[in-house]
Amino acid sequence: MARHDFSFFHALRVRWSEVDMQAIVFNGNYLNYFDVAFTEYWRELALPDVIAQAQIGLELFARKATIEYHAPARFDDVLDIGVRCSELGRSSMRFVLEVYKADELLISGEMMYVHADSRIRKSEPVPQSWRDVLIAYETGCPVKL
Repeated sequence: MARHDFSFFHALRVRWSEVDMQAIVFNGNYLNYFDVAFTEYWRELALPDVIAQAQIGLELFARKATIEYHAPARFDDVLDIGVRCSELGRSSMRFVLEVYKADELLISGEMMYVHADSRIRKSEPVPQSWRDVLIAYETGCPVKL
């Protein structure tokens, strides 16, 4: 994707504890960055957070994560992490994420989540209200909160 294809970005500054002996961000930290940005995306859309989901027993489970490394981030870099819902299935959602330093693409990836009953760990349809919010946001329509 191109940077302008994202409606949402979360800024994050690389901390010293996140870099390795090569003085670049340790590869596993990018999944943490993805998770932080996804959480802020979800908050922006005012969708039920993990606590509210757990209370009703219907939650999102991570099903798949991929990361492609293009260039490293370094200590004190300010990163912009783009999040976009790219696919809504019956019970699954796919999100594309990209990490930029200014206009330079550093990392790209995706996260696949499944909406499921947490008691029996069986998939459940994504609620229509969530679909409506996600589709409206990703198509540039006003989101009704």
